[in-house]
Amino acid sequence: MSTHAPQAAQAVTLPTTLDEAVTALAERPAAVPVAGGTDLMAAVNSGQLRPAALVGLGRISEIRGWQYQDGHALLGAGLTHARMGRPDFAALIPALAAAARAAGPPQIRNAGTLGGNVASAAPTGDALPVLAALEATLIIAGQGGARREIPVSHLLAGVEMLRAGELIGYVRVPLLHAPQVFLKATGRTGPGRAVASVALVLDPARRGVRCAVGAIAPMPLRPLEAEHWVAQLIDWDNNRAIVPEALAAFGEYVAAACIPDPAPAEDGSVPQLPPAVLHLRRTVAALARRALGRALS
Repeated sequence: MSTHAPQAAQAVTLPTTLDEAVTALAERPAAVPVAGGTDLMAAVNSGQLRPAALVGLGRISEIRGWQYQDGHALLGAGLTHARMGRPDFAALIPALAAAARAAGPPQIRNAGTLGGNVASAAPTGDALPVLAALEATLIIAGQGGARREIPVSHLLAGVEMLRAGELIGYVRVPLLHAPQVFLKATGRTGPGRAVASVALVLDPARRGVRCAVGAIAPMPLRPLEAEHWVAQLIDWDNNRAIVPEALAAFGEYVAAACIPDPAPAEDGSVPQLPPAVLHLRRTVAALARRALGRALS
């Protein structure tokens, strides 16, 4: 038991609209937005964060659902993992629903939100590789009703950041109406943090494959060359057929792209990967192979 209790927040604001929340953050630059609080409270309890003020997002109904918009799904940042895991949402975006169901035990799924998963940008966030594979974009709410849109990959890579007084309002996801798969490996049986995860979606209209690997790096990795290579081997006009050898080769291609061999030493010798890293690369290869096989079947 710690002898130092977490410092209580000096002010708590509970806005009912997205614009009210943005205004509250602008008025209190030190305030921290909170939705499900699964990451925030862990940081508070561990002593890593002492928020001077909180802006609660739980009463903003406009970001707790979704709508259709020009061939896309506009997902509210306040959608919980539990809500995304339901059958009606799974029919819309299967891979994201699968990631939501794998996010952790019920108490985490009931509280954790899509926007929180993106904003915290934890490498093990299950939704992140799915959003990367889907090439989703974020709609950012700013002061005075301003809205701007950025690719989710830009935020995760630090290319673009949230500005002071901004919030993630929505996530725009293209509706591909094609097979999607999310798989992850954990260090134990049952719900747990991912050791590695793979999201794979097919894009029949463009005859393309999109793949993202999560948990093994600070942000999801896209093996673009592997995607392009395997897309050329798929018979898109004949039930998306592919030879079994190509599935195994794709898995190895993805794994080698995400966890490459060490650079040669000065004497020309090639160092071996440590056993733990080699095991991780085999795990990624297996996940990628299975994901593609399930999507094509």
